[in-house]
Amino acid sequence: MSATEHAGDAQAVRPRRSRALPEGPVEWTCKVASEVALIVMLVLIAVDVVTRSLFNFSLEVSDEVGGYMLVAIAFLSLSACHVNGSFHEVEFVQARLTARGRSLSHLIFGLLSLVACLLLAWQFVRLELSSWRFGDVAPTYLSTPLWLPQLPMALGMIALCFSLCRTLIAEVKRLRLLLAADSKRDVT
Repeated sequence: MSATEHAGDAQAVRPRRSRALPEGPVEWTCKVASEVALIVMLVLIAVDVVTRSLFNFSLEVSDEVGGYMLVAIAFLSLSACHVNGSFHEVEFVQARLTARGRSLSHLIFGLLSLVACLLLAWQFVRLELSSWRFGDVAPTYLSTPLWLPQLPMALGMIALCFSLCRTLIAEVKRLRLLLAADSKRDVT
């Protein structure tokens, strides 16, 4: 394989973002919710900093609510990050594969990711239901019911599972097109 062919294959792998799916309503909603959580966290921390420095007074809830917002940002942004191609991948391996090999690799990795995410979603939903049923509350000043900060974990993981399914369907279509193109070349 010449250097120019290898460079061409590497370029075919790099534009993962252009191969990413368009944002659907689930991903858009999760992205906006995580943006709102980020703004709430920033405003709350800024207000707490100002009140501490100017009035020597603390809200005493900014750490707790800021932690809840951080969890919401982390889990609700997963599906939007996935469809926008923001997660890392091993490009030096992908560059050495054929287009069919890359597609098959993405399909296998997507299936394994979906299985792992389904297991996590199942456990998060169980945790959520358990906290709801037993009325668990945080041992803090706010006494926040624990199902509230646990809800973004379950919703975010369910949204990621949905996005992974969308990606897998697109990857199966891509692989079928590549296989059909290969079989046409073999016939000719």
